[in-house]
Amino acid sequence: MSETTQQPLESEMRTPRSYKDAINCLNSLQSNFASIEAMKKLGPNVNRNELSINEVFEFTRRLGYKPTDFNKLNIIHVTGTKGKGSTCAFTESILKQYQPNYISKIGLYTSPHLKSVRERIRINGQPINEDKFAKYFFEVWDKLSSTTSDPIQWPTLQPSDQVKPMYFKYLTVLSFHVFLQEGIDTAIYEVGVGGTFDSTNIIAKPTTTGISALGIDHTFMLGDTIESITENKTGIFKKGSPAFVSKQTEYPETHELIRARAKELEVSSLEFVNPDLPQGIKLGLSGDFQKANATLAIRLAISHLKAIGVDKDLPELNEDGSIKSLSDKFVSGLANVDWPGRCQVIKNKPGYENITWYIDGAHTIESINASSSWFKQEQLKNDKGKRKVLLFNQQGRDNYRDLLAKLYQVVSESQPSIEFSDVIFTPNVTWSSGEYNAELLSKNTSEDAVKKLEIQHDFSNQWKDLDGDKAKRHVFPDIETSINFLKSESEREQLEVFVCGSLHLVGGFLVVLDNDRD
Repeated sequence: MSETTQQPLESEMRTPRSYKDAINCLNSLQSNFASIEAMKKLGPNVNRNELSINEVFEFTRRLGYKPTDFNKLNIIHVTGTKGKGSTCAFTESILKQYQPNYISKIGLYTSPHLKSVRERIRINGQPINEDKFAKYFFEVWDKLSSTTSDPIQWPTLQPSDQVKPMYFKYLTVLSFHVFLQEGIDTAIYEVGVGGTFDSTNIIAKPTTTGISALGIDHTFMLGDTIESITENKTGIFKKGSPAFVSKQTEYPETHELIRARAKELEVSSLEFVNPDLPQGIKLGLSGDFQKANATLAIRLAISHLKAIGVDKDLPELNEDGSIKSLSDKFVSGLANVDWPGRCQVIKNKPGYENITWYIDGAHTIESINASSSWFKQEQLKNDKGKRKVLLFNQQGRDNYRDLLAKLYQVVSESQPSIEFSDVIFTPNVTWSSGEYNAELLSKNTSEDAVKKLEIQHDFSNQWKDLDGDKAKRHVFPDIETSINFLKSESEREQLEVFVCGSLHLVGGFLVVLDNDRD
């Protein structure tokens, strides 16, 4: 296939392979032995970050695409430490209001997923179906198995028929293929980690770029200072494209560096977005902190719509760039956004009528602070003396104790305080059989530590140090056992349950709550 001509890919002639087969192949890429062995052979002078992003260009070349092909997707590119996923969801919901007159198909690529990996690749608000996922997955798989990379230029991609992109990189490459084959004319891409070297950062001409709230996370890749993290995340800025950045209330010192990076990377304009919304605007996502994500999404959507030639039904801005008034389409988009697992409240679930669930994925100090504050506000607003329970996990993060300490500080130490009657710590294992749903399997944590419940027992001991014996502490081996315990307890009295921590916990929790077995 020519490198300069985009053509549909064809799978090898063989018995059709199933969606389950695709998931099994995808999971094998979490610990891609061939790729890891090739990386080990690199010398000490090789910049692995630079190599990683260059490999994405090479993999897409082998699929028959050139970088300029992605420009036709009209991509909005978004990064940040917290809120970037919610910002993308708000942006998508707004832009859906402009279909079909101005936009034909909207693609959304986000990570991680909650229940199904198909959530990461959405078209017009819906995850692609299993048949399409399998079809496109194996088109990419087979093409990469039957094409080669120059062994001198690409030693890490040898042998070419065996080395595949690692899990996230594969899904990113797959998303570009899906969106091009499906005729997407507006796409929203959420960065996975960082910016400069993220797999999504092969986009040459985004219609606009955005950065949500910054914080300290992924320090092993991005550095352990807010300056190094900011420098990496601003790497999505592109020459000639406008950039919008949420005002960094927690790290205002980053503004100067962001301005310098915008100048260095020659963006067409840079604006810091004020988080204020016009009065009376309803957001479909709970939590005061969502206002900043919503206002960033508004500015990204306006910029994008103008870039694709839309000049009607747009919000009115004040001279300083703040939002004066919103058009009906924007109001509807903000109100109707759907983003499960983020400040989500579930009431009257059949079988769990006596439990109100408060669910939020949070994996940084900043996001734990926001999540805990949201739960506390909900309790103070609706508190009728009901029993409160915490279900928590964070697996595989070096600062996991700091995260639980922050949650305790926000909920229990600052006045007025909220007290839990019980705290439950569980790994992300889905079922009481010890099995995971296939799409929830993670090979990036120590299997031995999970089986021994090492982190969960550490959490339990830490809570005792923080809270004494005020709350009953429970360590359960899986999410199903945890939920069954709560269901049993709710037969005696009403419960308010805060499910917080890893998005892997949140995803597994939602799967068990819906009894959605493989």
